[in-house]
Amino acid sequence: MNTHLQSDTIVALSTGQGIAAISMIRLSGSKAIEITDSVFKGVILQTAASHTLHYGRIENEDEQHIDDVVIGIYRAPNSYTTEDIIEISCHGSQYIIKEIIELLIRQGARPADPGEFTMRAFLNGRMDLSQAEAVADLIESQTKASHRIAVQQLRGGVSTEIQVLRQKLLDFVSLIELELDFGEEDVEFANREKLNELVWEVIRMIALLKKTFELGNAIKAGIPTVIAGRPNAGKSTLLNKLLKEERAIVSAIPGTTRDTIEEALVIDGIQYRLIDTAGIREAHDEIEVIGIARTMEKIEQAAILIYVFDVTSISPSDVLRDMGVIQPANAKVILAANKMDLRPYVDPGEYAVDGMTVIPMSALNSMNIPYLVDTLAELVRKDIPENATIISSARHYHALDRAQTRLLAVVEGLEKGLTHDFLAQDIRQAMYHLGEITGEISTEDVLGNIFGRFCIGK
Repeated sequence: MNTHLQSDTIVALSTGQGIAAISMIRLSGSKAIEITDSVFKGVILQTAASHTLHYGRIENEDEQHIDDVVIGIYRAPNSYTTEDIIEISCHGSQYIIKEIIELLIRQGARPADPGEFTMRAFLNGRMDLSQAEAVADLIESQTKASHRIAVQQLRGGVSTEIQVLRQKLLDFVSLIELELDFGEEDVEFANREKLNELVWEVIRMIALLKKTFELGNAIKAGIPTVIAGRPNAGKSTLLNKLLKEERAIVSAIPGTTRDTIEEALVIDGIQYRLIDTAGIREAHDEIEVIGIARTMEKIEQAAILIYVFDVTSISPSDVLRDMGVIQPANAKVILAANKMDLRPYVDPGEYAVDGMTVIPMSALNSMNIPYLVDTLAELVRKDIPENATIISSARHYHALDRAQTRLLAVVEGLEKGLTHDFLAQDIRQAMYHLGEITGEISTEDVLGNIFGRFCIGK
């Protein structure tokens, strides 16, 4: 746990490591401007206005010139951390960066802990906990879709949803608390029927948020997309065509792929983790047994399954039988009818299974590969509602799950006729778990809500 004082002035390199034309060093804290002023030659920073840039040079204690820099000043509370912030744009030499940071430390700053700038922004009320987490997600986003989720969370999308849920529960638990205060007068503020309706409403809202986690987590890490089928069906050829490079070994010998091959492909701003697998058949040796076992494991984890089959050597009943063996319960399935160039008059519709999408193609000749790519994009795109809140954090998901469990206990308590204090306890626990997501976990807000909304003495 961080034992450093929040009153310290911290310093760190904010741009990435490595040689670059420009790098940025950031300070935050009450002495950020004073410390920088002591080594900067240009203007007097302590009298400079906020949100201004100043050109000058950094000199060490011996007045040796280290670098020409541009200084940005952001005065409290109008900064990222709500503290005074200095941003030093210098040349990207590792030597220069090291010299400037060590100089600032000698002048009174200390090295920042990992994530400490954002932690201070949270502690100082600039953002809540879910928004602070979104900063890291935004930095790590590699695709349009993951960027969109991070931006939506950073703007308070998740926070707003959680605040709505907590407020509904807060209003009602406040009424229950009032009943406890006026217990001797036999006054009922909280209608049990309305409480039951409210709890079920919140449970349904939580369930909808939880449901988005599978998609949000997949978008964040890449949609697991498994390419499976019998040996020599053209799986590796298809992988190579999708990637537009010779990633997998292609051979006429069945069973060339003995292990899974995984590569990333971005389609329409969404990352897919393409996984080429060993052919599904009766294994002939120990290595093949392991390879096929891994294939089945990957299929079980897939969000999308592309089942490739050779129309020249497999019948519709064979495809139906394979689908029964694989049983991809959670995956969306595309049946890729491959090698259509060798049997052009076959009707791909004959291979349809339970409404699964059938795409006639020739991986070798790139026939219908663009259509397959469009289909992959559409399968995911239709599950991402415009402006919808999507949960992508496992921590958020588990907090929602715990809150839902406590609310189900409230429902059970209502059915059993439990007393007000037991109901209130479960509701407060549900609120606590929701508050874990945003950092609002104080029970003091229950009292604040009571005195703020009701005139007790009237």
